Amino acid sequence: MMTPAYAHPPILLVEDNPVDVDLTLRAFARRKLTNPVLVARDGEEALAWVPRWEAGEALPAVILLDLNMPRVDGLTVLRELKAHPVSRHIPVVILTTSKEDHDIQAAYRLGANSYIVKPVDFDNFMEVAQRIELYWCVTNERPR
Repeated sequence: MMTPAYAHPPILLVEDNPVDVDLTLRAFARRKLTNPVLVARDGEEALAWVPRWEAGEALPAVILLDLNMPRVDGLTVLRELKAHPVSRHIPVVILTTSKEDHDIQAAYRLGANSYIVKPVDFDNFMEVAQRIELYWCVTNERPR
């Protein structure tokens, strides 16, 4: 299989809610994000990327991970990504509706790099998208 060549590393969005996927993609499109956004629609699809990365596909600049998903939940995905040598160093930003302290504590304990509660309105979401883009795709230096 040919590995797509990206001028900029992709962002992997792990989100099961189609409305939130659309909101995120629209926010990044409006920001004219140069990084392609790849979507995994549940935890199983997210973990299916690991063998692809092992085979040489481009690692994402950042993984935006929802917690509440069917089949494999976000904390399990986070645990498995951080345990695997190929994905261990990929920054993972939890992007979820949960403000629960136990979720926040568990996410950081498992190696999350950031925890953001999803804003409900589009303007606030645009601001979050801008901050994610500026920090994780522009400012942050990634290991090569």
